[in-house]
Amino acid sequence: MATVELKKLTYRWPNSTQDIISIPEWSLDSDTIFMFGPSGSGKSTLIGLIGGVLVPTTGEIYINGIDTSSLAQSKRDEFRADNIGFVFQQFNLIPYLSVEENILLPLQFSEKRRSRVGNRKAQLNTVNRLLQELGLPTSIVTRPAIELSVGQQQRVAIARALIGEPGIIIADEPTSALDADTRDAFMKLLFEEVKKIKATLIFVSHDRSLTHGFDRVVSLMEINQAKTFAPEFKESAAV
Repeated sequence: MATVELKKLTYRWPNSTQDIISIPEWSLDSDTIFMFGPSGSGKSTLIGLIGGVLVPTTGEIYINGIDTSSLAQSKRDEFRADNIGFVFQQFNLIPYLSVEENILLPLQFSEKRRSRVGNRKAQLNTVNRLLQELGLPTSIVTRPAIELSVGQQQRVAIARALIGEPGIIIADEPTSALDADTRDAFMKLLFEEVKKIKATLIFVSHDRSLTHGFDRVVSLMEINQAKTFAPEFKESAAV
């Protein structure tokens, strides 16, 4: 069974007459996938659809065999919280919350992810373990996110996406603001952590120099038959 399967999928913005996503059929069953396309090609819109933040105009989206596009909004939100971790381009940490609070935030929305981690003591141990694995000192655990460097924020964002071991990790242009050395270190860490929890990684970027190491590389322009470009979906999905 494919992890992600799209059938006759289209999406157009309200009051628009033109599709910005039109994918007759596509599936993903590999461990890691790199999806690329120019600005406006629909990358962020597509992951908004896969993540259940957007609802398709027509068609079906299956995640692990479940037609998420037919779920009520509350059920889609619950499914996303249980099964999908996001790493955003701007990281989307809550600045006034501590590192620990930011990492644990997904557990507030998902009983399943919370149960995989365990009680309060186990949660704190998991936070410290993730920080150590990501090369961060555990001493920052009580610091507010706003006091962190960009590189530190990035790693905290990875930890937040990984907490509770969701089956799918979606990374939306997470390296666009990084220098080459930091970017390469980030990619190495991301691959290592995704492998540890045996998750599917959907990595979306315009930078094709990052394709090394992925199981599959896909051009959105080849699978998306929509003829027009439009501003991409930028709304923040729920953690």
